[in-house]
Amino acid sequence: MAKKPKYYIVEASALPEVFLKVVEAKHLLSTGKAATVNEATRMTDISRSAFYKYRDAIMPFQNMMTGRIITFQFLLYDEPGVLSAILSSFAKQGANILTINSIIPTNGCALVTISAETTEVSVSLEELLHLLGNTQGVIKAEVLAG
Repeated sequence: MAKKPKYYIVEASALPEVFLKVVEAKHLLSTGKAATVNEATRMTDISRSAFYKYRDAIMPFQNMMTGRIITFQFLLYDEPGVLSAILSSFAKQGANILTINSIIPTNGCALVTISAETTEVSVSLEELLHLLGNTQGVIKAEVLAG
């Protein structure tokens, strides 16, 4: 019978340097800054064997958490720049837009649903909703799911 893995949260400064370099190498690979494991290990000054030994055992804490995906619904005036202003607000706060759905505007209003990854958002959900709701052209802003 296989042993169940145990997990610990450890402050980065307490970890051996090799673990931090493995995380850095994985980041280089995932962002495309390094095309191969060989290149990533050279850039981080670790051996390929160390990389392969620890690559599945260590990852940044936020990567272990399931993403916090929130779905927002907006009622907007059908005016140029309103949706753009909302998207800018999301970006300024660190949200990553996943989907945007809109119904064809009627009576000068559009219903828009936006799903966003909010793990990196710099404010609380309440503050984000308040900021979005106060964007010029927004009639109504609410959280649908998340």
